[in-house]
Amino acid sequence: MPFLVYVAREKRRSCPHHFKAGALNVLQRISSIFSNSAYILVLDCDMYCNDTISARQAMCFFLDLKISSSLGWIQYPQKYHNITHSDIYDSQFRITWGVYFLGANGFHGPLIAGTNFYIQRKALYGVDIVNGNDIREIRESLGPSNELLKSLTTNNNLNLRELPSHFLQEAHFLASCIFEKDTKWGNKIGFWYDTVVEDAITCVNLHKKGWKSIYLNPKRPQFLGTATTNFNDIFIQYVRWYSGFIDLTLSNHFPLIHTHSNMHFVEKLMSSYFYIEPFYFFPMMWFSTILPLCFLYGIPLYPQVSDPFLMAFGYILLSSWLKHLLDVLISGGSFTTWLSEQRMWVIKSLTSYLYGTLECITTRLGFHEANFTPTNKVIDDDTTNLYQMGKYDFRTSNMFLVPLVTLVNLNMFCLIIGVLRLLVDHDPGLLLGQMILVFYGLVLSAPVIEGMVFRTDDGRVPLSTTLVCTTLSLIILFLGYKLS
Repeated sequence: MPFLVYVAREKRRSCPHHFKAGALNVLQRISSIFSNSAYILVLDCDMYCNDTISARQAMCFFLDLKISSSLGWIQYPQKYHNITHSDIYDSQFRITWGVYFLGANGFHGPLIAGTNFYIQRKALYGVDIVNGNDIREIRESLGPSNELLKSLTTNNNLNLRELPSHFLQEAHFLASCIFEKDTKWGNKIGFWYDTVVEDAITCVNLHKKGWKSIYLNPKRPQFLGTATTNFNDIFIQYVRWYSGFIDLTLSNHFPLIHTHSNMHFVEKLMSSYFYIEPFYFFPMMWFSTILPLCFLYGIPLYPQVSDPFLMAFGYILLSSWLKHLLDVLISGGSFTTWLSEQRMWVIKSLTSYLYGTLECITTRLGFHEANFTPTNKVIDDDTTNLYQMGKYDFRTSNMFLVPLVTLVNLNMFCLIIGVLRLLVDHDPGLLLGQMILVFYGLVLSAPVIEGMVFRTDDGRVPLSTTLVCTTLSLIILFLGYKLS
């Protein structure tokens, strides 16, 4: 049985608790005076162990004398027991786990993914234990705890029957709000603060110091959890992630701006790709508004069918589709999975990417403070039934629905009217490329159209939202007409 079972840390309104990173650092300090194990398993509350040998697998790498001195953590993938075959919400992140993280093993290893990883305690301390440090410097970094300082160089072997009373007093002190004052916890020590993506900024700084990592994906999932199965929870989670990623991109922790670090250049590119991904909402907004409006009003953006230069645009489009399809097939997916991932990428670009970027900007301008909003862990039978039937649950805030539904209506109007106009003008080759892209966008938007028009269950798009969005799309059409 574990010696340390549960920790309730002190919280005060006058002291920031630093969300998940603060909790992890408290657990790290308290466990150091009880067990002081060399390795720590970080596991979220919505995940559970599915195999008993994950620690043994990790130790095979941690105890390898060739790599143990620089190996910081072992990352396992996040897998879920309730994923359907179609995976309409792209909850498995097939490309991330099956392509990017696997490829990262060829360099310094993958990022920290927030959960399902074993990490060296020594990597989190940030002090040079082997070569020695001045005792005053160590105390200033870790805080005024003699037991915590002793744990750096000794292994605690406590008698479980007789626990000294001062250990509990010391544990209360380590979990208090005032302990981290004037220390380097959350800055140089432990998991980093001042962000809602503590895993991202922590792993970037560990990689910069030379720590390496390994992505381990055995056939049997070592950890399983319950995936979110509705748009509301997914949007809330994604907005938090992407606002944190943009904030990291705009900070001095962005990998590409560090010339003096131990990260490989290709590793910097891979890490940076994840952090700048929310900026996709800029081109997606262009494709969702300017492209269909230009098609409707006969403004060509691409070469005609008779122009050989059109092949260059077609090659770029088809190669991107085929590359993504190949990644999905390699990771065990199907054509339906590929279509679902394409659809979710568009939906995220028009909602989560947009609001994540706006939240980061407003936070940096001081309009509100960063907020770590946890996702709902309660399983709803109605939501589960819709998910198992392959239907999206649109019961979410209008903040997310309005831009999505408005742009779907806009593209639908532009395609119908634009095709009719082309048939009258007898010149379809002039705007064929734009027509294909608008049509493809509507193919991806089929579930949204179904939710607006055909569905009658509780998970449909509300009628009031549909009417508001239809009005907004007509206003955009009118503005486009005036500008054209």
